[in-house]
Amino acid sequence: MSTIIRFFIAAAIAAFIVACGGGGNGTGPALSSNARLADLSISVAEFDQIFQSNQPNYTATVSLLRSTMTVTPVTEDANASVTVDGMQVVSGTASGDITLDEGANTIALIVTAEDAVTTSTYTIDVTRQTAAGFAQQAYVKASNTDSADQFGNAVALSGDTLAVGAYREDSVATGIGGDQSDNNATDAGAVYVFTRDPAGVWSQQAYIKASNAEAGDLFGRSVALAGDTLVVGAPGEKSLATGIDGDQSDNGADESGAVYLFTRDATGVWSQQAYMKASNTGPGDRRFGGDSFGSAVSISGDTLAVGAYKESSAATGIGGDQSDNGAIDAGAVYVFTRDPARVWSQQAYIKASNTDEYDWFGGSVAISGDTLAVGAWGEESNATGIDGDQNNNDDKNTGAAYVFTRDAAGVWSQQAYIKASNADFDDEFGRSLALSSDLLAVGATSEGDSGAVYLFVRDPVGIWSQQAHLKALNAGDMDEFGNSVGLSVDALVVGAWREDGASTGVGGDLVDNSAGDSGAAYLFMRDAAGTWSQQAYIKASNTNAGDWFGTSVAVTVDALAVGAIFEESAATGIEGEQSDNSEGAAGAVYVY
Repeated sequence: MSTIIRFFIAAAIAAFIVACGGGGNGTGPALSSNARLADLSISVAEFDQIFQSNQPNYTATVSLLRSTMTVTPVTEDANASVTVDGMQVVSGTASGDITLDEGANTIALIVTAEDAVTTSTYTIDVTRQTAAGFAQQAYVKASNTDSADQFGNAVALSGDTLAVGAYREDSVATGIGGDQSDNNATDAGAVYVFTRDPAGVWSQQAYIKASNAEAGDLFGRSVALAGDTLVVGAPGEKSLATGIDGDQSDNGADESGAVYLFTRDATGVWSQQAYMKASNTGPGDRRFGGDSFGSAVSISGDTLAVGAYKESSAATGIGGDQSDNGAIDAGAVYVFTRDPARVWSQQAYIKASNTDEYDWFGGSVAISGDTLAVGAWGEESNATGIDGDQNNNDDKNTGAAYVFTRDAAGVWSQQAYIKASNADFDDEFGRSLALSSDLLAVGATSEGDSGAVYLFVRDPVGIWSQQAHLKALNAGDMDEFGNSVGLSVDALVVGAWREDGASTGVGGDLVDNSAGDSGAAYLFMRDAAGTWSQQAYIKASNTNAGDWFGTSVAVTVDALAVGAIFEESAATGIEGEQSDNSEGAAGAVYVY
């Protein structure tokens, strides 16, 4: 064998050994010492700094309404490992929930290179607003304030947009931006849309009326908002139409009710997208009125739930007989979906599993993804907890909540029948509802004479259980704590529209009850351990007896809105004069 051939064979053998991880000294390729991050983000805010792999320190500020956060690190080297606040986290995925205390919080990230020796440390300093710093941002009035309009009977928040219902507003205008000054249609109703700019300043964007506005329609009795879609219920509307975009001019079904869908374009202009009626619209009963379709609404993405708490069919479950009106005021819920062409259609007709007259199923509704919650505050069984005996009517107006889920084929089914753990006569459990993924809040306005809110959670296999029973720290008789509720991640806001405190602003005197029915709102937060605690006692900046502050509430991750339907100032727009009480029951909304 020639010397040249022997050389090439030896070289090939050496290359093979190296490729297989061996070597003359028994060691493999050098392990990476890269312990840098390629990206870093948090769930609650943007950093004050632009991320750079060689920049180890970051800061952010968040609202009091954020009590937990997650961190998502991405390593430059896929073989590096990372811990966040002591938790091992896979690169590119979010950490578990990290509790944020009020004030300063520091979260440490340690990246360990593949060589298991080299490390880098990054820190995130998050300042969470304190309860003492939580304050009113805006005092909001209608652009055409008038007595008895009850501006603020319903509120909805989505991002930097606020929608406010004034269901007793009287103008005869129709559509968007009409004449606000002609009050010849008593209780026709209106909705006002406000937006917030980057500096935190609110301004009115739109004045919205029904396309067929008429006296007594109560347009704005309920509102829901999701991005650029606004839903408005008008339970007093009278047409005999059924389904989508029927004849609006036939007033043959008194108080049958309607729902209106509006969308906003890229320039901020709103227009009506759909006019919706029940699939079983009827003339109603002269003794009891119509079905009140639209008395409650909730939207999640392209799915809309509409309550008709006075619908009277005796059907049970999903898709039953809609034509049998043998159970007066039993109530029903209708689910609609929007297709990619932005066309709406009814997907489901939903009744309670134990339909009975005067249960008012659909008096409150809340939808989140493929989960629907329905309140029936007139339901009368004496069951407690989850899935108890539905078949007795031994406790009038104890109330119940029902949870339904939708499968991949779009079919709905009942998942749970929920009662209070201490269900009692006339508690009205289900008077209000809020739903956020696997968390459900239910208000019971007369529990213990002062009212309560119950929190329920769903586990990964779909089982619901009660997590908390909440009362106000200053609970008083007939406060009706829980008449309104709102949920956002770990924040819960509760209205108590008949609370009597005389203080103003946030964190005032809990003891002075000299302003009867002035109303209050309460902010509760949940920590990473699932424990709820009251964080703020909220009053209007111009507290007066009889204002009913807390009639409606809404909350997002950085804003909270409270309606007061009987507030009396004659101010218009934003930050007007609050002390002039010359317009009884004009109404106002307060943003925090």
